[in-house]
Parts: sequence; structure tokens; C-alpha cells
Amino acid sequence: MKIGFMGGSFDPVHFGHLVAAQDAYEHGGLDRLVFVPAAQAPLKAGAVKASAEARLAMLRAALGDDTRFEISDHEVRKGGVSYTIDTVRHFGAEFPGAELAWVIGADQVAQLERWREIAELAGRVEFIVLGRPGWEGRRVPEIPALRLTWCEGHRIELSSTEIRARVAAGLPVDYMIPHKTVEYVRENGLYRGT
Repeated sequence: MKIGFMGGSFDPVHFGHLVAAQDAYEHGGLDRLVFVPAAQAPLKAGAVKASAEARLAMLRAALGDDTRFEISDHEVRKGGVSYTIDTVRHFGAEFPGAELAWVIGADQVAQLERWREIAELAGRVEFIVLGRPGWEGRRVPEIPALRLTWCEGHRIELSSTEIRARVAAGLPVDYMIPHKTVEYVRENGLYRGT
């Protein structure tokens, strides 16, 4: 079994995340893909605006009953800064014998050298790299055992920061995030005054 993991704050989850997950699932040959919301991302301190509970609820609303995708609350239950190596060790123990893959955007490839214990991490997972505008021709770090599977999927230029700003300004986000997620944001008054 090949299991992919997609980390991030998902604050809020948007169609860019969902299309990326679908592309990674299909092009990476995955049997399942697990969304792993971070309690706090190490390279984006203080960036999370919605609570862990709200971000998990928005993901559940967005994914509905799509059996290709799952959500893990491992990092938010653990709390604190989330390091990918710790999460991968956890899932390696949870799914012994499974082939593990970690989904990243192409803009993160150059940052891999900064990731905690990257040599061990590179030996444990294959990175499924999603194409991003402007990535072409940038440097790939020399990391032993690094396995990259490039996925030239759909490029949707959306950001959670932009969506939060639109909500705060009273602008619609209906075609940026799934309808049930829009409803959750409205019903819970998220991102107003962000």
C-alpha cells in the first residue's frame, strides 16, 4: 500500500489544496491520501488564525465522503511545532510495511535542506512534488536518498491568506473554497477582523 500525506495549516482549506491532493493521488500512484493539519508549522510561526478544531471541521466539510482522502489529527493533538520527521516516524509505526510519500509544493524543494533531520526523512519517504508557477529551473538540493516524483498537475493560484483577507473585507469566497466550508466559515464567524 502506498499512502501519501499532505501537511499544512489548511486555514482555510481551499480548492488549490483539494486539486493538488487529487493530482498527487492520481500521479503519485497513491492508494490513499491523508491530510495532516499542523498545530504550528516550523517555518510559519504564528501564521495559524483558526483553531485546530475549526480547521479540522473545515477539512471534514470540504472532503465529505470522498473515500480517497482521510484526515489525521495527529499533529494538532500533539500540539506545538510540527516537524515532518516526527510525523513520518509516527505514521511509519502506524502503517508498518506501507510505502510512505509526502506531498509538497515545488517551492518547498529548495527549502528541504532546512527541514529537521532531512537525511532520515529522505530515506523514509518519497516526495511527491506539485508544480508551482515560477519553479522551473530552480536548484534541487543534494540530499542523500532524496526521491522526488514530479507532478505537473493543475495550477490554481489561491492562498489561504487571500481568502482570510477577503472574508475579513466582507467579500465572497464562494468559488475559492467548497460550499460546505463557506457555510462553516460564515456560521462560525471565522476570519472576521483578520
